[in-house]
Amino acid sequence: MSGEILLILVAALLLDRVVGDPDWLWSRLPHPVVFFGKAIAVFDGALNRHETLGAGGLKLRGVVAIGLLLLASVVFGCILHRLFGTMGPLGYLLETVVVAVFLAQKSLGDHVGRVAEGLRYGGLEGGRAAVSMIVGRDPKTLDAPGVCRAAIESLAENFSDGVVAPAFWYAVAGLPGLLAYKMLNTADSMIGHKSPKYLYFGWAAARLDDVANLPAARLSILLIAAGALLRRGRRAAVDAIGVALRDHGLHRSPNSGWPEAAMAGALNLQLAGPRIYGGVRVSEPMINGPGRAIAASEDIDAGIAVFYGACSAMTLAVLLIAMI
Repeated sequence: MSGEILLILVAALLLDRVVGDPDWLWSRLPHPVVFFGKAIAVFDGALNRHETLGAGGLKLRGVVAIGLLLLASVVFGCILHRLFGTMGPLGYLLETVVVAVFLAQKSLGDHVGRVAEGLRYGGLEGGRAAVSMIVGRDPKTLDAPGVCRAAIESLAENFSDGVVAPAFWYAVAGLPGLLAYKMLNTADSMIGHKSPKYLYFGWAAARLDDVANLPAARLSILLIAAGALLRRGRRAAVDAIGVALRDHGLHRSPNSGWPEAAMAGALNLQLAGPRIYGGVRVSEPMINGPGRAIAASEDIDAGIAVFYGACSAMTLAVLLIAMI
């Protein structure tokens, strides 16, 4: 972790906060994550062969696949960093842009904000249509409070793995660390789930993603608490930390429970609970059971305010560390 890298990270966080992922650009150019997905698909098609391998063989091939993908990401990150290092000020600018591309502050806030807008102007069906773009659960099973909870849960979870985690790994290991994390996170979303096809082949990607997201998930509760302090006051900040420490283990994910519980405490709202994915009911207890049971579109707005407060707190913290 160097002052130079931290200052680039501050600039990237500010750039992403203002510009985000402009549709005019990514409608004309493929996003870098698309190339990650294509590389993962190549290994999936070549190595994930159930007809010839048992569970052990599929696990081993999954380990080899994710290992090679991460190695390629690290090598490419090193090449980019060295290339940018030969360009002087232009290199700093280009590296800032690359880092900003892999952050998700504005795009996440915009997508979640559209759920509140959908509920206000399109009723339940408008909310369901908007939330279907950001969550994996079946939107047809959600009532209006369920749509609001789903949006807030997605906001909290993706703050951790879409903002804090890439920033953390860039601060720790530069472009190689950032690209490796994004490759791993993309692999987890593609092959890391427990379907019959990926239960064994995607095992290594899922477990490594859990490990990679562990630091960011814990840091996220402090940042959400800071955002709550800025936007909702001291009581909300204290509740964010208290509920996170108490209820994070109620979530099936070893990491998602931390930011979701922190957001639940900050908003005094119940989150998680029973829900349906792909027609299968997932039964979990409510996080922050003593909180309010009925969520509304105003709670989405409040969650976005806390989220942006947390992003500001993170940017300020990185700047202070860089100065020290």
